[in-house]
Amino acid sequence: MSTDSNLNEAEAREQLLDLAADFYDQFAEGDVPKMQIPTRTKSNIEYDEDKDVWVYGDRSSTRSAKTVSGAQKLLKATYTIDFLAQQLDENRSSTLRELYYLSESWDLDEAQFTSQDESNNLIEDLEIVSEVKREDFHMRPEESGAKVMGPLLLREQTRRGDRDIHCQDDVGQGGYQIPNNPDTIEFLDNDADFVMAVETGGMRDRLVENGFDDDFNSIVVHLGGQPARATRRLIKRMHDELDLPVVVFADGDPWSYRIYGSVAYGSIKSAHLSEYLATPEAMYVGIRPQDIVEYDLPTDPLSDSDINALESELEDPRFQTEFWEEQIELQLDIGKKSEQQSLAARGLDFVTDTYLPERLEEMGVL
Repeated sequence: MSTDSNLNEAEAREQLLDLAADFYDQFAEGDVPKMQIPTRTKSNIEYDEDKDVWVYGDRSSTRSAKTVSGAQKLLKATYTIDFLAQQLDENRSSTLRELYYLSESWDLDEAQFTSQDESNNLIEDLEIVSEVKREDFHMRPEESGAKVMGPLLLREQTRRGDRDIHCQDDVGQGGYQIPNNPDTIEFLDNDADFVMAVETGGMRDRLVENGFDDDFNSIVVHLGGQPARATRRLIKRMHDELDLPVVVFADGDPWSYRIYGSVAYGSIKSAHLSEYLATPEAMYVGIRPQDIVEYDLPTDPLSDSDINALESELEDPRFQTEFWEEQIELQLDIGKKSEQQSLAARGLDFVTDTYLPERLEEMGVL
């Protein structure tokens, strides 16, 4: 196994209780309880050259009981820690959405969450200060797992015991669904040459229908838009443990470039987990602005929000490379964007017979 899940759960419980004990000790010593949290903004992420990922910088904010709002946040943190510790004791799990509703049963109104964003943010705070992932708290997201199709044999832990699954032979056209905690997966065997992470369901289906996974020994992973943590974690594990190159295939617009950025370098919101989730070696296949010009693809004009996003990306440390600066400047110059499926203008097989093979060979993947 990639990790010892029982050890992780024991560590999670211990870290949570240590955090609660720290609040108590501050009270006992006559200090105002507080909790220090890194500022989660773009201006507070920096490149860690040793780990090749983006992490939080030195800026931080303080949750302090000196103010009413600060005291309420610490109260909610204490109640949440108690709930999570009990959940681990009982070997149960809950979703982020359920935590929000569960708080309505807590005996103090001030401890209850006013929105799901508030409860989600608190779980992220607890991850940061405890240095334990929410998966080890047995907290699950609402999002459904993405799908995998390719020559990969794995073993998955289930409530009914271990199950061996081949991600082509043992699944339908929909593929293998990634579990919420992909660290429960053990890789047994694979015949893959690379991992292809695909943004849209339509393009994922086109690749599978055309047999791209068979013809090019590729593990096709559907990102489903902005990828879930479980998806990013599995991609990283396949790269690190199976020594497979990772390429990202997305739409040609600023929002899709950020999808690539989250796979490769991590996201601002989860920069504390970049080392665990990000795959810095991931490469961007397309759609690139140069493709729009070279293939004369069908396009839509850039909106004002698209232009603002592209200009913002020029200031984003994740995109401050010669490649990205050239592509973004070109896109601003032509004023156009294009979808993956616009390649169908050249025929349904063009993407798998011509576009991807030529681009992947150019990139040294094939």
